[in-house]
Amino acid sequence: MLTPYIDLHTHSKASDGSLPPKELVALAKESGLSAIALSDHDTTDGIDEATEAAKQLGIELIPAIEFSVVSDTETHIIGLFIEKSNQRLRDAIERSQIQRRDRAKITSQKLAALGFDCPCEEALDPKDGNVIGRAHFAKLMVKKGYVSSVKEAFDRYLASGKPAYVGGHVITDREAIEIIHEAGGVAVLCHPHLIRLSDSDLYVYMQKLKCYGLDAVEGYYTEFTPEMESTFRYFARKLGLLLSGGSDFHGANKPTIAIGTGYGNLKIPYTVLSDLKECAKKYRQ
Repeated sequence: MLTPYIDLHTHSKASDGSLPPKELVALAKESGLSAIALSDHDTTDGIDEATEAAKQLGIELIPAIEFSVVSDTETHIIGLFIEKSNQRLRDAIERSQIQRRDRAKITSQKLAALGFDCPCEEALDPKDGNVIGRAHFAKLMVKKGYVSSVKEAFDRYLASGKPAYVGGHVITDREAIEIIHEAGGVAVLCHPHLIRLSDSDLYVYMQKLKCYGLDAVEGYYTEFTPEMESTFRYFARKLGLLLSGGSDFHGANKPTIAIGTGYGNLKIPYTVLSDLKECAKKYRQ
């Protein structure tokens, strides 16, 4: 019998995870989860495969997407329960993928300037999907012996503020929330600590997003300290936002993070999903 725990933030090979969608679902089932969301970056390409696998295995699959939005650092908004056929959503995905390819070219150029031969065509294997991201360059850097791990690649070169980082997204936070709602989904601010604002500035920013229609914030996440968890959940209560959460599972691309449990202690109860489902009803009317 599956445990009443869930994971609403996972990635497959359709974006920058290492597992095909059906294998990710199978792993979630093996890990005893009741439900997962497939929230690949700026794509819904893995949802059909994941949904079919979930039906066969008897686990609940939430169709989702993680939008990277315009920000000075890293601001991401997940849409849960999205209808992937929605035209505005499809248009936004196309815009985001064009921009991702442009960013990838610049990333490759920056890495070359640092002495690393990492062309885009080597970083992304076409059979892995159409969405190229930093994790693909990180894996290539490991393969070529430039770094010892994906983590080292990010920590030294690819993370926000590092020499090969390339910002510049095309979807604004407000637009992402509107698109998610139009596609019948619930909008969630994920890993707010990566926005790198002080607590007071983060609260003001979350207030703004609430005015735009934000529904929830991740109150459960692999990297949260107890202090972060307490702060973000307090902000959510104060602003009338629901909680969501997940491991940010990427498979072998983030090998220390397990699906469902993160670093080992993450436990997200099914009641979190139940509350989010109730919220989603108003966008389905």
